[in-house]
Amino acid sequence: MLLRTPEILRRMAEKADFPLYIAGGAVRDALLGYESADFDLAAPASAEKAAALAEACGFTLHGAYKNTGTVNFGDGAHKYEFTSFRTDVYRGGGHAPEKVTFTDDIFADAKRRDFTCNALYYDIAHDEIVDPLGGREDLLARTVNTTRRPEEVFAEDGLRLMRLARQCAENGLTPSPACLAGARANAARIRLIVPERIFAELGLLLHADQKHSLPFAHYTGLKILHASGVLEHILPELAAGDGLPQRADFHAYDVLEHSLRAAKYADGRVRLSALLHDVGKPYCYLRTGRYHGHDAEGARIAGEILARMKAPKREAETVVRLVGAHMYDLDGRAKENKVRAFLVKNRDIYPLLLLVKQADFSACKDDLRPCPTIGKWESVRRKMKEEGAPFCLTELRIDGNALKPLFPPEKIGKALETLLWQCVYDGRLNEREKLLRAAEKLAAKEK
Repeated sequence: MLLRTPEILRRMAEKADFPLYIAGGAVRDALLGYESADFDLAAPASAEKAAALAEACGFTLHGAYKNTGTVNFGDGAHKYEFTSFRTDVYRGGGHAPEKVTFTDDIFADAKRRDFTCNALYYDIAHDEIVDPLGGREDLLARTVNTTRRPEEVFAEDGLRLMRLARQCAENGLTPSPACLAGARANAARIRLIVPERIFAELGLLLHADQKHSLPFAHYTGLKILHASGVLEHILPELAAGDGLPQRADFHAYDVLEHSLRAAKYADGRVRLSALLHDVGKPYCYLRTGRYHGHDAEGARIAGEILARMKAPKREAETVVRLVGAHMYDLDGRAKENKVRAFLVKNRDIYPLLLLVKQADFSACKDDLRPCPTIGKWESVRRKMKEEGAPFCLTELRIDGNALKPLFPPEKIGKALETLLWQCVYDGRLNEREKLLRAAEKLAAKEK
């Protein structure tokens, strides 16, 4: 069996009075030696006919769309999408085709697709691969070519520009020179794609290494985005760092390459933050010739970028905070009390901030040793924990009820905050009796 296929799908192919194919990614992945759980189906048959057959074979039907020839169904373990053989007509580079024409010609169906490696078909009943456009040969060469002239393919659908970078990264492939040139010629068409789709595709690219466990695949994808000219359209503030010099004693790369490498070395949870951590540098450099204040400007710019991309609010807020905090105590000279205050103010993002700090440090000169600042912060944090220092009001060993005899209701909150910060700087004070005495002194000063 050339492609491991669910038995229920094989029964469907045997029962069909038309050839039923698995098409695209699952076939590509099988030829590359990867496992795939996603099955896109195709056939010279209508959506109505495919839907009726799926139900007759015991699948659960989720939707059938006659206009596009698409049927969605599942068997509990897998979800499937069937599409009738068709040709598409696009207008202006938008993602959705303007006109769909159905066909019985597998060659015509293959030509409508983006890349030859995605225009491969597995005939389920006959256990054979059908390759109308030479995609198998391209896979053997680990290269990606378009199904037609690159300029034509990318002009039809701007999202293909990002899919090129992501799919090359996920699968360990390289775009051919002609394919890359076609992408560059049409890079501006990514602007025709809605921001939510761009953000979603960027998120997939930033985790491309997780698809088939290819180390640093996401970095490869970012480099292709840059080489194709797409990066300067989706993240112009970041791309502006290309060629901007940095101090050679700290950095081996310019601003853009450092940012790409920060994403390369970053934990999957903070790759977007790592990618944008120095996004304020080009802005500062072009105005003052220096990078001073780029953390604050970067937080502002990152917020603008994520608003433009319509990123989820909570994710955007976290990225903005991480970008704004990444420079703190860079030289390790911050006093202990200031570090204590910083740790408390950033307690909710602290684990993520450590990951960003490490990625930034590693990206300077490809140094994978632990970031020295992290060691210092963790030492302070352990000391605070050992002392019993509170990191929030709920960890303070006194509550508002205990302060009611001492303060009017409107001043209890402020009194608790004052006690909290006293304990942050000296965790030994975080005992109920000591806190009550401290509260009495505060109340006396209020009178």
